[in-house]
Amino acid sequence: MNYEILANAIVEQAAKDYRWARTALGKAAENVEAITMRSDTERFFRSAWFGQLTSINGEWLLQQLEGEFV
Repeated sequence: MNYEILANAIVEQAAKDYRWARTALGKAAENVEAITMRSDTERFFRSAWFGQLTSINGEWLLQQLEGEFV
C-alpha cells in the first residue's frame, strides 16, 4: 500500500513539473531550466521506471498533458 502512495506521488510530481515547464516555456521559450525540466519529465514518462511505478501509458499521459496547452 505505501509503495502505491509513493509511486502515485512520484508520477503526480512529474506531471506538475511538466506543467510548470510548459507554462514557463510559454512565457520565455529560451528558459533553460524549463527546457531541461520538460526534457527530463518526457524522458521519465517514457522510461522503464515509469512503467514499473504505474500501469498508465506514458505516451498517453504526455498527450493528455500536452493537450492542456493547446
